[in-house]
Amino acid sequence: MADILDGGAHTLRSHGVAVAKIHKHDWLILLLLVVIAVGLNIIEPFHHFVGEEMMTDLKYPLKGNTIPFWAVAIIAILLPFIIFLIYYFIKKDVYDLHHATLGLLFSVLITAVITEAIKDAVGRPRPDFFWRCFPDGKPAFYPTIAGNSTANVSGDVMCSGIKSVIKEGYKSFPSGHTSGSYAGLGFLAWYLSGKIRVFDRRGHVAKLCIIFLPLLVAALVGVSRVDDNWHHWQDVFAGGLLGTTIASFCYLQFFPPPYDIDGWGPHAYFQMLAESGNGNQSSATNVNHANVHQSELQSICIQPQHG
Repeated sequence: MADILDGGAHTLRSHGVAVAKIHKHDWLILLLLVVIAVGLNIIEPFHHFVGEEMMTDLKYPLKGNTIPFWAVAIIAILLPFIIFLIYYFIKKDVYDLHHATLGLLFSVLITAVITEAIKDAVGRPRPDFFWRCFPDGKPAFYPTIAGNSTANVSGDVMCSGIKSVIKEGYKSFPSGHTSGSYAGLGFLAWYLSGKIRVFDRRGHVAKLCIIFLPLLVAALVGVSRVDDNWHHWQDVFAGGLLGTTIASFCYLQFFPPPYDIDGWGPHAYFQMLAESGNGNQSSATNVNHANVHQSELQSICIQPQHG
């Protein structure tokens, strides 16, 4: 691995297959998460009790999606991946590209699985539930029988709408659009924080603006869900919190904190350098290895500050 110690590039062609093989089980887990997410989306959610007196807050107009589901995939996955690719073509670092992509996909898919699981378990009606349940505007409820609490005789709704539309009506909490957007764009915000050294103690506000931009886009996605009457504000708040939390865990699994001196690169890259030095070099060469490491830092214009 003399090319590595000499500061050579780590490209998809030279190191891509080897890096992917090391994490083949992680990629298999990603496929499993996809299957689980699809399965959770297919099953019938819990039908939360909806009495006549509860309809007051569930009569918002039935509208379409300002931001459709496929657009969330573009915003939360494709956009960050394009930025990862741009950095790869500049630095030729397959470790960064691989681990950023893997971390991003884990963030989005784990968030999707948890979100769908909670949706199915809670079964909260959407704000437009009335029109989903009664498209003709004529409400109907099961008669209440004293001493009997079974669903079909407790005053619950007797929906006459399309089954698939009614099913979606019970999946309000939390917001999947919001959690997915924050999972992807939150991960991107962490990633950019490390690359531009936002916590370099120099106080450049412009760097913070770059970091907040992805979070603003995610917030606007959440706002659109309330405007479209698909979610209550609590659903959006919970979705944003869920996506941000998972994005943070997934990023820190693959990268050091952005304020760390090595916050610009993935853990695997520095581990590779350390293992290469320990396995092939004497103590004298280890000093040279440290110099190579420093040159890597300087190559991306990092000047750590100590205060």
